[in-house]
Amino acid sequence: MKINFILNKTKINIDVEPNRRLLDLLREDFGYTGTKEGCGIGECGACTVIVNNRAVNSCLMLACQIDGCEILTIEGLSENGELHRLQKNFLEKGAVQCGFCTPGMIMSTYALLLENPNPTEEEIKEAIEGNLCRCTGYKQIIDAVKSSCE
Repeated sequence: MKINFILNKTKINIDVEPNRRLLDLLREDFGYTGTKEGCGIGECGACTVIVNNRAVNSCLMLACQIDGCEILTIEGLSENGELHRLQKNFLEKGAVQCGFCTPGMIMSTYALLLENPNPTEEEIKEAIEGNLCRCTGYKQIIDAVKSSCE
């Protein structure tokens, strides 16, 4: 099946198998390994990417579903070699720990900030409720997001 989409600001035309997951397409075909597979069933959030400005679990989305969409991965968040302020704040606040959940956490909170540039702590917690972290206890993550608000 032929699909067309924008991936990290680049137009893509590619043939995909009808049952190929977006997660596998990103990791295997494009080398975007920041998108992680944690659980494979949409419970951990490690595979979160942005599709048309919304956070989605790429392990639950078929690649054919992104036809005509705009996709943003953690690799596309930085510009001109400069980390996005959210990425910088995750580093500065110690919200990275082992780093496995970090890309998904950042993408979920990035989607929140697109919709609401100044969320409350409760709104931040709601935005990351689908992302599991076993290292930080979430305080540092929430602090990083708060310091990224406009």
